[in-house]
Amino acid sequence: MDQTNEPNFRAGYVAIVGEPNVGKSTLMNRLVGARLSIVTRKPQTTRKSVLGIVSNDDAQIVFVDTPGVLTPAYLLQEKLVGYVADAVRDADVILLMLDANHPTLERIAATPLGDVREFGKPVILLLNKMDAMVRKEEALPIIERFAAMDFFEEIVPVSALDGENTDRIIPSIIERLPKGHPFYDPDVLSRQPERFFVAEMIREQILLGFRKEIPYSVEVDIIEFKEREQPQKTFIHAEIVVERETQKGILIGKKGEALRNLGSASRKTIEEFLDRPIYLELFVKVRKNWRSDENRLNSYGY
Repeated sequence: MDQTNEPNFRAGYVAIVGEPNVGKSTLMNRLVGARLSIVTRKPQTTRKSVLGIVSNDDAQIVFVDTPGVLTPAYLLQEKLVGYVADAVRDADVILLMLDANHPTLERIAATPLGDVREFGKPVILLLNKMDAMVRKEEALPIIERFAAMDFFEEIVPVSALDGENTDRIIPSIIERLPKGHPFYDPDVLSRQPERFFVAEMIREQILLGFRKEIPYSVEVDIIEFKEREQPQKTFIHAEIVVERETQKGILIGKKGEALRNLGSASRKTIEEFLDRPIYLELFVKVRKNWRSDENRLNSYGY
């Protein structure tokens, strides 16, 4: 079907917004049907907005998975909140996700993002993590409380983890998108390049494999990403950036064992994503206070 000639075709951007670790990335991956955003149990996993595109005969939805909303403590977090504000500003529809077990708008309102009721956009409220509720009937008074605000276009209790009620989300979005032509080819799932996802997958393995301050002090910078004919592999040279020498030592480990394990886990994940063999080189570099250094943050794409 030639979507560009359909008079009722709808297309637009949808920002997925919520506090850290509320399930935004899990939801987008489920809706898009592909593993685009990295997912861990740690808060603040998402740093850069990730685009995921859903296309069908009636509409094209460009989802924007945003970093968790918080009150920033340093420059990097200020930039992350800026990404959320940009996504909200550019969105046609907003999916606001709250944890159904601890739903509140006050914490978000206390951040630089402000009161969601002042966004000036259609907002669909998703009460996520229904799978964690002991009794599902506990959700009814919560829904009634938010419905009484007479602000949300729709309130949907969901579980992004197991898919409960997520089939209601896309039809609800399409109803509220403007009519227009698709932005991207219908076969495209994201506009971001492969090297972006490769860096995220390495960072994901760091989040999964290391504890305490290490994951939050780390950035992954892809220095080289190219195809080699002999042997036929994608060559990837990545720098893992940390703030202190002690962190570098932890990432490398005794006789380099931790770094080798990280490389092995990352390589497996990346090869599954790219569907081709790779050669991965990882190096750890110390860049003191990079999270508060404007020039460093710019060089890493923030």
